[in-house]
Amino acid sequence: MKLISWNVNGLRACLQKGFDDFLQKESPDIIALQETKAQPEQLDYAPEGYLTYYCSAQKKGYSGTAVYTKRQPTEVCFGIGDDRFDSEGRTITLFYPSFTFVTAYVPNAQDELKRLPFRTAWEAAIRAYLCELAEKGPVIYCGDLNVAHREIDLKNPAQNRGNAGFSDEERAMFGALLEAGFADSFRALYPDRKDAYSWWSYRFRARERNAGWRIDYFLVRKQDACRIKDAMIYSDVQGSDHCPVGLLWEGTWN
Repeated sequence: MKLISWNVNGLRACLQKGFDDFLQKESPDIIALQETKAQPEQLDYAPEGYLTYYCSAQKKGYSGTAVYTKRQPTEVCFGIGDDRFDSEGRTITLFYPSFTFVTAYVPNAQDELKRLPFRTAWEAAIRAYLCELAEKGPVIYCGDLNVAHREIDLKNPAQNRGNAGFSDEERAMFGALLEAGFADSFRALYPDRKDAYSWWSYRFRARERNAGWRIDYFLVRKQDACRIKDAMIYSDVQGSDHCPVGLLWEGTWN
């Protein structure tokens, strides 16, 4: 199975920048989107061969997630059962007989870490949610997780230490999720690969210089890591300040 995740930074804008061409070329079994910034009624887009699921924020033009899938799930859940986060449209869960697929747009801690308490509460809630799902079978968790876990995961770790996305607190919370039984699919295959990033600032020609961060992930249960066939970063794909990331998964729908 081919699975893809992409923070599109505004789906309506990304649709004008080649999103459908990318989708048709790659033809993933599932593609998850974050930061859609749109309500379903604002989107005149229905890719052929896919079922569509949207989870929009109550605040228009903000946050939001979506999933396009080739196979109908047995159940779909929007949110994680916590109004603090669910009102921002951050999570969609698709249940299939052989695995559970979760995508999330993790809250940004923001400048001076002013939203770190909200982020900390989110991390505790999503970790509990994922661990409960993992007790029942394989879980694939993907999205813009808004953290560079290790120094190798961003171009300039020294000057970004303590900033949103690379604070000690956020890195520790990501580590806690791994310790709870999950594996970073990319690092499982490529533990020492450098200069592999999924987000670049629009400032200072960052993408041209590849001065980026790897903050978009696919995580799986550690006991299922043997089913990771490849983990991809589509760094040449434009259309957003993030690029898509992918997972080749040895498995079926049933």
